[in-house]
Formats: sequence, C-alpha cells, structure tokens
Amino acid sequence: MGLLDMIGPVMVGPSSSHTAGACRLALLARHLLGEKPRRVEFGLHGSFAKTGKGHGTHLALAAGVLGLRPDDERLKESLALAEKEGVEVAFKEVELGDVHPNTVRMVLEGEKERLTVTGSSLGGGVVRVFDVDGFEVRITGAAPTLVVKNVDTPGVVARVARILADDEVNIAHLTVSRKKRGGEAMMSIEMDRPLSEVPLRYLEHLSYILWVRQLPPVMD
Repeated sequence: MGLLDMIGPVMVGPSSSHTAGACRLALLARHLLGEKPRRVEFGLHGSFAKTGKGHGTHLALAAGVLGLRPDDERLKESLALAEKEGVEVAFKEVELGDVHPNTVRMVLEGEKERLTVTGSSLGGGVVRVFDVDGFEVRITGAAPTLVVKNVDTPGVVARVARILADDEVNIAHLTVSRKKRGGEAMMSIEMDRPLSEVPLRYLEHLSYILWVRQLPPVMD
C-alpha cells in the first residue's frame, strides 16, 4: 500500500469518489469508444444523482470524456470546453437497481461507434467498469487492459491468450462474457504491460475479432 492509497488521489476536488472517480470512469469510457465522442449521455444513479452537482461530478464526467485526468485544472471548465469542442453532454437521473450508489451509465456516440459503458466509483478514487454494451467486464484502470469484442467461436480465448504469451505479456485478470452461444462475446484482460503494436494490429485483423481496445491505466 502506498501513501496515496491512504490519503487519496492527486486531484481537483472536492471528492475522491464523486470527482476523481467520476473523471476516471468517463476517461475509461472514452478509451473504450476509441474515438472522440460527439455526444455523451450520463445516467446518474444513487448518490451520483442526489449529490453529484455539489461534488463536481458533472464537471468530472465531462472532463473524463474530453480526455482530461482528475488533476487537470481545466476540469472546472469542462462543460464549457465540451461545448467549445462540439461535444454534446447531457445528464439525467436513472435507477440501475442493486449497484453501488456512485454508479453512472454512459452512452457515448462518435463518428463510427456507439457504446454504453456502466461503472462505479468505489471510494478513494478507485473505480470499476463492469458492463460494456450488456457484456460483463472487469476494468479497474489500475493496469493496461485489453478489451476484445469477438464472435463466440471455439478457441478464441486461447488464441488471444497465445498472442499475448508470444509477446511475453502476462495476464493479471481475465473476464469473458457472451449473450448467447455462437453470438457476440467480449473479454477484458488486465495485463502486466501493454501488448506491443504489431501483435495488437494482428489481433485486430483476425476474422472473428469485431473490435479491440487497449486501455492505458488511469489510476496514476
């Protein structure tokens, strides 16, 4: 455990969970989209909905989708920055059921992609994205993470794992989810280091791979 684990992240305040955590969740969502968003709708659940404005949650979420980190002083001006960059940002209150009270559902639209990302801010700036387009994932932002959407065919997980192994990348955590047999599936892989460029490009061009995102850590 490091010092920052006890006193919280370096950030623009006031709250590690409502501000820094919210920013990190939205930053992960932007990386998942893989392009600059044109429009983002934030569905705020629980405490995010009830006390978010007072804690800067709206500003932090807008900052994250613009690619800003929690310690960026421009966070306080993020809504104006979003308007300047032509990114439409909307907020609404939602009920997401039995999830952490600091949870947000983000619907992002870019030029090519549309993605729904749901995650929670767990306290002290620690976050977890647990759903991407209805697939169960585990993305904490604490390590480089590979997210792969693929056709559910036998051997895909083993083939992806082999590509990582050939690049001497160690898997720290692997989550696999599918909606139905033979349909679409998704895996999230936390790694000890990022996958190199050549195997990453190779993976993207396999016939059974729909898309790949390599997410950098956001917890530093």
